[in-house]
Amino acid sequence: MSASTELLPGRSLLRLGRVNVLVRRRSILVAVVLVLLLAGAMVLSLSLGTPYVAPVDVLHSLGNLGDPNGTGTPYDVVVNRLRLPRVVLAVAVGAAFGIAGTLIQSVARNPLASPDIIGITQGAGLVATVALTTGASAAILAPSALAGGLIAAAAVFALGARHGLAAQRFVLAGVAVAMALRAVTEVVMISADPIDGQRAQIWLVGTLAGKGWTEATWIAVTLVLLLPVLFWAGWALHTSALDDDTARGLGLRPTARRIGLAGVGVLVAAMVTAQVGAVDFVALVAPQVARRLARTERPPLVCAALVGALLVVLADLAGRRLFAPTQLPAGVLTAAIGGPYLLFLLVRGRRRNS
Repeated sequence: MSASTELLPGRSLLRLGRVNVLVRRRSILVAVVLVLLLAGAMVLSLSLGTPYVAPVDVLHSLGNLGDPNGTGTPYDVVVNRLRLPRVVLAVAVGAAFGIAGTLIQSVARNPLASPDIIGITQGAGLVATVALTTGASAAILAPSALAGGLIAAAAVFALGARHGLAAQRFVLAGVAVAMALRAVTEVVMISADPIDGQRAQIWLVGTLAGKGWTEATWIAVTLVLLLPVLFWAGWALHTSALDDDTARGLGLRPTARRIGLAGVGVLVAAMVTAQVGAVDFVALVAPQVARRLARTERPPLVCAALVGALLVVLADLAGRRLFAPTQLPAGVLTAAIGGPYLLFLLVRGRRRNS
C-alpha cells in the first residue's frame, strides 16, 4: 500500500496495488475509536459477574483460548467457556443488525425504516410463535423463523415494488405487513397454552441467554458468504440517494440497485432474528448514530456495524447485571434505548419543519 494522496477536503486516496480507494479520514477515525470502545466493552462484559474476573486475568484467559491442554489460569472456564460465547454472539448480532439497518434505511431513504419496523422480524416472530406453541422440534425453530422473515419481506416487496421500488411505498407496505403479522402473532399467543405462550414471548423480545457459539457461527458464516456483496453494497450506497433520472443519466439502474441492497439487508436481518429473536431498535439506531459520528450523508456500513455491536454488548451486559440475579433479555434494554431515540427523531423533525 502506498502513501495516501489528498484529493478533497476530509478525503484521501489510498492506493492498494492497482486498486484506488477514496476514503473519509473522519470515518476511519470513528471506526478506530469504535473498535477500541467495543474491545473495552467486551473485556468489561467478560469481567463482570459471579465470580468477578479482573480485566488482566480476562486477557490472560483469552490468551489461553486455543490451549488444548487446559494449563491456563483458574478463570479459563468462566471466561472462555461460559462468558465468551455469549459476548461473541452479542458482537455478531449487533454488527449484523447494524449492516441490515444501514442497507434498508438507505434504500427507503427513511431513518425509521428498519427490519423491526417493516415486518421482517414480525414475520420471523409469527412463524417462531407457531412453532413454539405447537410443540414443534427446537431444531426447526431457527429455519422456520428464517423462512417467516423472508416470506414477510417478499410480501413487502410485492406490495411496495409496483412500477419500481419507491421508497415511501416500500416503507408503508412494510408497516402494514408488520401490523398485520403482529396482530396474528398476538392471537396465536393468546390461544396457546400459557407456558408455551410465555416461551414465545421471551423469544419475541430477543435474548442471548443460553446461546453462544452455534448461533454466532451461523451469523458469521452468513456475513462471510455475503462479504463480496457487502463490498458492492458499500460502494452502491454512494449512489442510493440519487433520484431516478440522475441515476439513469449516470448509466445506473436505480430499481435493480435498490432491490439488491434491500434484499441483502433483508437476508441478514432474517438470519439474525431467526437465531436470537427480535432484538428491536438496534437496526434502527445504529446506522443513524454512525452517520452522525462520521458526519456523512449516508450511514457508513463499517461504523454502523461497530455501533450495533457496541449497543448489543452493552445491552446484554446491563441486562445481566443491573437487576442481578434476575436477568433481562437484551431486547428489553435495546427497546429502552430505542424509545427515547424515536422521541429524539420526532422532536428533531418538528424543529426542522418549524
